[in-house]
Amino acid sequence: QVQLVESGGGLVQAGGSLRLSCVASGRTSSNYAMGWFRQAPGKEREFVAGISWTGGSTDYAESVKGRFTISRDNAENTVYLQMNSMKPEDTAVYYCAQSRSRATTPRPTYAYWGQGTQVTVSS
Repeated sequence: QVQLVESGGGLVQAGGSLRLSCVASGRTSSNYAMGWFRQAPGKEREFVAGISWTGGSTDYAESVKGRFTISRDNAENTVYLQMNSMKPEDTAVYYCAQSRSRATTPRPTYAYWGQGTQVTVSS
């Protein structure tokens, strides 16, 4: 059983920053690649960022490259998403996910999901 609990969402002005956290419990998350996804109202869920099991490799959607940074602390079973220079189009529910693979390439299938945290960026 894997449990993923996100936190850190909220309301921020355009140009501002937020840091999301995801704490994992159960199946050892430190052995697997982790990722962040988001879903805006009326849109499909989309990939945002992924990180390999060691943290040595990362993968980003083009829309967030240079603005978002994914990182992990395996000792704390926690994955982070630092979001800078935020835009109104970043508004979405953000989900943490755990894959069944260790690497980020090829982009893995994610098997376990958190409940999501709302991020709203005002213009």
